[in-house]
Amino acid sequence: MTAMNILYISIEGNTRSFLSRMETYAKQQHSFNPSSPLLNLKEITDQTEAADEQEPFFVFVPTYLDGGDGITSGFTEIMTTALGEYIAYGDNAKKCLGIVGSGNRNFNEQYCLTARKYAKQFDAPFLADYELRGTSQDIEVIYDRLAKRWNEK
Repeated sequence: MTAMNILYISIEGNTRSFLSRMETYAKQQHSFNPSSPLLNLKEITDQTEAADEQEPFFVFVPTYLDGGDGITSGFTEIMTTALGEYIAYGDNAKKCLGIVGSGNRNFNEQYCLTARKYAKQFDAPFLADYELRGTSQDIEVIYDRLAKRWNEK
């Protein structure tokens, strides 16, 4: 069984922390049941060279916006553009199995707006969301959702 491939960007460390904890959970699940997939994490930064992804992957993206309300007055995505450009490179978007977003619920309609934008832009399903660093329950629910989709691919 191959590991689930996950591309992500982490600006303040929240996404990295969430995925590190999910990786530990995946290892635990795999030890109980070898058919439970492990994770193959790939952090995208401004320094990451564009490359053709060879295998399907999931995307984890936080929301950072500058200006606008995200709905009526538009928005400008900031700090996560390297990930969007990476997915847009070559045929990478065709291999995207889904998007998971994170953000701060205090921002109301802007919560997970970048992930919803990516889902539309790359024609991939918006699979799940979590707030800030997420909870243990978020990790279990999202892992199970991704594992199910991974096994169906």
